[in-house]
Amino acid sequence: MSQPKFVKAIAVTGRVLGGLFYYDPQSENMRPLVSAFRDGSWAQEWPESIPFNAALINAFQAESPEPLSDAFQRLFIGPYALPSPPWGSVWLDRENVLFGDSTLALRQWMRENGVAFEAQQNEPEDHFGTLLMLAAWLKENQREEAWQQLLSWHLLPWSGRFLEEFVAQAGHPFYEALGKLTQQTLAFWQTQLLVPVADKKLYR
Repeated sequence: MSQPKFVKAIAVTGRVLGGLFYYDPQSENMRPLVSAFRDGSWAQEWPESIPFNAALINAFQAESPEPLSDAFQRLFIGPYALPSPPWGSVWLDRENVLFGDSTLALRQWMRENGVAFEAQQNEPEDHFGTLLMLAAWLKENQREEAWQQLLSWHLLPWSGRFLEEFVAQAGHPFYEALGKLTQQTLAFWQTQLLVPVADKKLYR
């Protein structure tokens, strides 16, 4: 599906949600976006193809004794075990490791498709936020076949379980709402797929 409104919907939501999962909310590029979710103004700009309700708007605005940046640290950085690790190989590989076979398969696919990954540190390519932003980039650049493959082979086989656990264990209203909005968004993305999602065994 390459209708302009769907391309825009996927590009916008992929960049926004991917950024919120990947970057510290206090970082310079995230602060305006977090503010938009905090004050509810994001809802006016969200693509109409992806439904949400007033409860979700309110959830982003709910107060919490835990600062948002602390919640980000707890959920995505550590030092303690992450409630729902955002890397695909943790879910797809028997040993629940980073840089597992599924990461290597994604790396090979990226190489074959001319997709560059510039990590600031020695970081796996299969971070959930990174894959959302990559999906947005592929759509924007009319790489439809690669977009279909990325979702059906490398993202959707594990993202449902990841998000289910993330929502259940987020422990912060902002990130719980983020997980729910992302579930709804990926459900819409999946309606645009022309190929079935790969059936892969999950180990978490």
